[in-house]
Amino acid sequence: MNEYDSSKIMDILRDEFEAEASDSAQYSDILIMNTCSIREKAQEKVFSLLGQWKKLKDKNPNIRIAVGGCVASQEGEAIIKRAPYVDIVFGPQTLHKLPEYIRENKLNSKQIVDIHFFKNDKFDHLPASTDVKPTAFLSIMEGCNKFCSFCVVPYTRGEELSRPVQSILDEALSLASRGVKEINLLGQNVNAYRSDVSSGKSIDFSFLLRLIARIDEIERIRFTTSHPIDFNLDLINTIIELPKLGEHLHLPIQSGSNKVLSDMKRGYSREYYLRIVERLKKGKPNLSISSDFIVGFPTESTNDFDQTLDIIDQVGFDQSFSFVYSPRPGTPASILSDSVDLEEKSDRLRRLQEKINLNSRLISEEMVGSRQKVLVENVSKRSSAEVTGRALNNKWVNFLGSKSLIGSVVDVDVTNTVSNSLRGRAIVHPTEVIAVA
Repeated sequence: MNEYDSSKIMDILRDEFEAEASDSAQYSDILIMNTCSIREKAQEKVFSLLGQWKKLKDKNPNIRIAVGGCVASQEGEAIIKRAPYVDIVFGPQTLHKLPEYIRENKLNSKQIVDIHFFKNDKFDHLPASTDVKPTAFLSIMEGCNKFCSFCVVPYTRGEELSRPVQSILDEALSLASRGVKEINLLGQNVNAYRSDVSSGKSIDFSFLLRLIARIDEIERIRFTTSHPIDFNLDLINTIIELPKLGEHLHLPIQSGSNKVLSDMKRGYSREYYLRIVERLKKGKPNLSISSDFIVGFPTESTNDFDQTLDIIDQVGFDQSFSFVYSPRPGTPASILSDSVDLEEKSDRLRRLQEKINLNSRLISEEMVGSRQKVLVENVSKRSSAEVTGRALNNKWVNFLGSKSLIGSVVDVDVTNTVSNSLRGRAIVHPTEVIAVA
């Protein structure tokens, strides 16, 4: 979501001021930090970088410094108090007003803080993206109503707000017309999406997926992130039935212990989660599943953690976003007594990641000898003579080919595995020639 917001900030400034992105903070007129507050470490990086930017502003007072995103939403005026050289503080829901804030600050040097949540749709004010690649993000909703005990998102992004379905379809069609082959639908909880239409009916997430799948130019659809409690049978069937949804799903579980899940206020059990996975894999046997894990939650015992390791074995997760628990100010979990020391938390994280990395290697090894449809996204970092893209299960594949293949879906025979990716050989059909740079 932050990556999407950052791209939209760039689109806005390009549209309003003909601004260009700079590779150097030293030679920039405007310095903008788009922030995340999901973990304490990320939040502290904000003030570390601001300290570096202060030195630049001391040399050039005309530089404007703006802080946006979730840390801005959470801290508000406190950012100005801690870093008084910051000119603008704006939240995720007010990023479309950034040009207005910049003009006002230039006019009277007034510091501006606007972190309000607006019911009106900010997406109505965002220009079309100009930097179009084979795969693109498309935000369909923001906010969350779940209020998990560890999570700061409802306080920094606000309540769930779904974007009108026609607005989503218009942007999807626009992206498709400019060569986008894959759309990544974004939201804090995409499967809670709801949009009323003129007929009085309500469009849910499953129906939205089916509508986007009708766009011929769009070959793949991904989405993140989902909350298991809103994962209903209709959505399961949609994932199974629509080929464009590929063979990968990100479905956060956070913990394999029912006690910890209850303390986290997740609203589901490990058995419920496993039933979802069972139904999905019955209909789509090759489905790859990634997840989120929080290790060392204040009430997590050794047995609780062992249950998390057990569910990793049962599901066979291919990838994870896993972190040591970080208390966030204002969340219910932040006042819980922490029973796990940092050394133990770090050891648990290491063991969890080792297990998932092993699963990932096994899945990659099983793909050797198979033929995969790879959406080519870029020139490979390994060699300018190679290109790279993702298979249907989200695995990265590198193979010999020219950059003219970017944006194409290529049949590739997987030949071997390397660290965090696969290598392959493109299948050249009679009417095709693959040029090598």
